[in-house]
Amino acid sequence: MAVRRFSPQGLLQPTPYHHVAVGTGTRIVYVAGQTASVPAGPPVDADDLAGQVAQTLRNTATALAGAGATFDNVVRMTFYVTSWTPDQIGPFMDGADSVADEIGLPMPMPPASLIGVEHLFEPAVLVELEVTAILD
Repeated sequence: MAVRRFSPQGLLQPTPYHHVAVGTGTRIVYVAGQTASVPAGPPVDADDLAGQVAQTLRNTATALAGAGATFDNVVRMTFYVTSWTPDQIGPFMDGADSVADEIGLPMPMPPASLIGVEHLFEPAVLVELEVTAILD
């Protein structure tokens, strides 16, 4: 397998993501920021963080599949969330948990960062996700 994920002793545990991913392979896949947009319209409800996280992850799975990859190949995830506050972690994780089986998102997730931002490119967009994957 091209990617091995783990969380070494001495780092915060448990977390909803692994701290480290080691990738070996010859093809690297970079997925541009995905949002909760659907092909025929705007993002899902602008007040539904869990719903936007779920759709963003679905869109990311579709982008990965287009490159012949899955979340098993992902070595890095970077989430950008508007107006982030720590009390939003529950709805955020609810969104991820709700689609994990559907899209093959491993739990704990690949190494991930969540960055709070003031706003994204459209007012209704609450979440954007970039990923990097490695294929053999």
